[in-house]
Amino acid sequence: MKFTATIFALALATAGAFAPQSSYGVVRTNSVSLNAEVTVALIKELRELTGAGMMDCKKALKESDGDVEVAIENMRKSGALKAAKKATKVAAEGQIFIRSADGNAALVEVNCQTDFVAKDDSFLSFSNGVADAAIADKLEIDELKAKFEDERVALVAKIGENIEIRRVQYIEGDVLSTYVHNGGKIGVVVAGSGDEAVLKNLCMHVCASTPQFLSPDDVPDDVVEKEKKLQIEIAMNEGKPADIAEKMVTGRMKKYTGEVSLIGQPFVMDPKKSVGDVLKEAKSDVTAFLRLEVGQGIEKSDGPSFAEEVAAMEEENKL
Repeated sequence: MKFTATIFALALATAGAFAPQSSYGVVRTNSVSLNAEVTVALIKELRELTGAGMMDCKKALKESDGDVEVAIENMRKSGALKAAKKATKVAAEGQIFIRSADGNAALVEVNCQTDFVAKDDSFLSFSNGVADAAIADKLEIDELKAKFEDERVALVAKIGENIEIRRVQYIEGDVLSTYVHNGGKIGVVVAGSGDEAVLKNLCMHVCASTPQFLSPDDVPDDVVEKEKKLQIEIAMNEGKPADIAEKMVTGRMKKYTGEVSLIGQPFVMDPKKSVGDVLKEAKSDVTAFLRLEVGQGIEKSDGPSFAEEVAAMEEENKL
């Protein structure tokens, strides 16, 4: 009886030694044959094993004919696994890169997770390459991302931080003046005509004063109306009768449209004059401007839930 029990235990131990093991220390209980259908359940399994996103898992499983272990090994070899894990990390640091040529300028924002990496030579080399491609080929953001995805994945694997090509915007004009502030934290381009020194000063003004529109006439009616309602409510909360509040606020709206537009703002280097006054004196003009600030509008989160990723994948499959 003891001999039989010993043989049985030995058989169990031997079988366990050859049981399929995940590279991440998780035992897989459902082996998948080659050419298996890539199901949501299979994608979820790979996602739980690797922490990669839904679309990354789906792509890896298709390339491996549904074999989870092969998919994991392929992701590890290409660096995609490390990049996918880092993709859930919020990249709110980075720099703005500006390129100009032949009356056109491109502003590109490339993000990373820390200010230290934003100064790294590898990050700068990658980002400058993106900016060069943007001005050379006028690529939109999705095209830029696709063009540099393999390089981005390799850089993430090398540096260990999430890297994102976030935004690209273009501007054209007879004269283009550019300004990069605080090591690339803010980038500004002003397009116009006339005195180049004045336009350069206006770049610094745009950097400091953050105008939303070019001139008071460019402020949309709905923006003015929204601000008007807000100011009336504030006045009434301070005890003003509704009719009095209405008259007070109506008079303030002209001042408001000036404050949010470049031409109407007090010139930062001489607040007694408006930007419009400065341009008139210098016989110059501004036709457009762009201002990008690193991380502007980025909200930190833990990333999409599994259900949200499934929904997004299903929507993409419909296209």
